[in-house]
Amino acid sequence: MQKGNTSIDLISCGKTFKDGTRALNKLNLNIKGGETVVLLGPSGCGKTTLLRIIAGLEEPDDGGQVLFNKENVTKLLIEKRNVGMVFQSYALFPNMNVKENIGYGLKVRKLDTKQIDDRVSEMLNMMSISDLSFRTIDQLSGGQRQRVALARAIAVRPRVLLLDEPLTALDAILRDRLRGEIDSLLRSLEITAIYVTHDQSEAMALGDRIVVMSDGKISQIGTPRDIYFHPENEFVADFIGTINRISGNNLKKLVSVEGQELLFRPEDIEVVEKNISHLTGIVKASFFLGEKTRLIVNYNSTEQLSVEGKFKKEYKIGSEIYLKFNLETSITLPN
Repeated sequence: MQKGNTSIDLISCGKTFKDGTRALNKLNLNIKGGETVVLLGPSGCGKTTLLRIIAGLEEPDDGGQVLFNKENVTKLLIEKRNVGMVFQSYALFPNMNVKENIGYGLKVRKLDTKQIDDRVSEMLNMMSISDLSFRTIDQLSGGQRQRVALARAIAVRPRVLLLDEPLTALDAILRDRLRGEIDSLLRSLEITAIYVTHDQSEAMALGDRIVVMSDGKISQIGTPRDIYFHPENEFVADFIGTINRISGNNLKKLVSVEGQELLFRPEDIEVVEKNISHLTGIVKASFFLGEKTRLIVNYNSTEQLSVEGKFKKEYKIGSEIYLKFNLETSITLPN
């Protein structure tokens, strides 16, 4: 399998459609060879448009450039860029069996029969679907179809692998399993990969770096830990995970400046004894999640906090609890 050291540079890439809709503001992005970058954001933020520009399915507005290993490929069509694509809808050929689907791109590239057979066998083994070789697509489960789609994309040994929300249509358990398999696959291939999702868990699990997008712009780029612990703006803080906002007026034991706002993740708030607490609250809701419990706590009558921990005690709705905040892990947004 080709070692994927293809770097990608996007220079002033934006996209305005013919009806005047601006899907993507002009942006710059550098992706290192062999890196897995996740484009994360809500629906309509521009992440799929950006992926389509990298693929060659859309051309950027005037002045925009797409470079593969510093080579300008902006005008090259998708079939000339040697990229592999995996879609949410799988996009498999219903009139072909599994082997024929995987070998389709190789046949188009006019490899000889032995080369095609050898490569298809390699893909079937890699994806653990050899026993499905002669099944038609309508005989496959969702997870099996997704493995076939991945095998077909990788079989052509692409320079870049592009994945557009490939797990969205699957149930939660299968999604978690395939997420792990995709991560292992990308690590073993060392291929440059761009993965589009609106699922934060997928982004955190798969990305070497995450590009958080909003309203056609990049809000922040960083490692999963950077994005979670050091959000650079209000949007990222609110979009990634759960954030609690508490003003200094409510936490005079913690801060000396009244009105100052502190941000805390739910796991950075402890339930403690009253004499060492910073805040008193009333349990509004309690959700037992197995490995942890999430409490929704009211304070100051209307304001709420989300608190998470491995609580052995069961907290009843309406009970009074005492909270302590870890100042060292509080989040401060840049001015």
